[in-house]
Amino acid sequence: MKSSKHFLSINDLDPEEFLEILSSAKKFKGNRRNHERTLREQVGGIITTKPSLRTRLSFEIGLLELGAQALFIRNEEIGLGERESYADIIRVLERYVDILIVRTHDHNGLIEMVKHANSSINIINALTSEEHPCQALADFLTLKENFNEFKNLKLTYIGDGNNVCHSLMLASSLLQVEFTAITPPGYEPQLKYINLATQNSKKLSGKEPQITNDIQKALEADILYTDVWVSMGESSAQKSQSAFENYKINEALLKNKNIPVLHCLPAHKDQEISEGIFEKNAKLIFDQAENRLHAQKALMLHLYFIR
Repeated sequence: MKSSKHFLSINDLDPEEFLEILSSAKKFKGNRRNHERTLREQVGGIITTKPSLRTRLSFEIGLLELGAQALFIRNEEIGLGERESYADIIRVLERYVDILIVRTHDHNGLIEMVKHANSSINIINALTSEEHPCQALADFLTLKENFNEFKNLKLTYIGDGNNVCHSLMLASSLLQVEFTAITPPGYEPQLKYINLATQNSKKLSGKEPQITNDIQKALEADILYTDVWVSMGESSAQKSQSAFENYKINEALLKNKNIPVLHCLPAHKDQEISEGIFEKNAKLIFDQAENRLHAQKALMLHLYFIR
């Protein structure tokens, strides 16, 4: 087992750990109010430099339901990497909190924190420009609930090859899911993550990730997934909206095929997904959002026992 006490990437888990977290999350979901408060006397700090609905609430509530204290730390008072360096910030916070949950654009800043952290703290990536691993945990809990088996499941992501795409691709490679990313030309996922996922796949299943610009490949999927075209922290001027016009999940694309669709939210309806397709899949999408809570509780418990 890899047994990393920090969680910056889906690749910090091995398949056994991933499946154990999903199994624990399922138990938390089925017994939300009455399970053991294992993290009593622990303190979890949450820092966000980006707007947050699901991330902040799911972590705060998750900490409370595990018996811990949840502390929201305003970045205006810290200035991650600006007012103080990441190295100095973590060397202060590790003396105050047991778990640190960070949602920031700067992935390298989190790596710097881990480099300078002592053994008493767990650091969790709640979203960076490179990965969104906690979202992927919730997504795969949702897949488990709806398909039961991962092996040979065909998951196809449509849109920008962004942080969500990277984490989904790595998660798929660990759990033997057949992953395809369909993106406009020039918006493919980073080669670094394609290579990492390919390495995992070669060891575990031989099902390497497929990267294509052909939107018609969407019709071969068991389940589709999309995200906003412009992520928080990016300017729409950085991306050509016209490049994505042919990469919408809508009625014309699906041609009456009943392929379920996931979306990590927030959704820009009638851009990346039509309102009709969104509402048709609303229960699945909001189950996916709820599963952030259960998956993150299971993750925090997993890291606590490693520490």
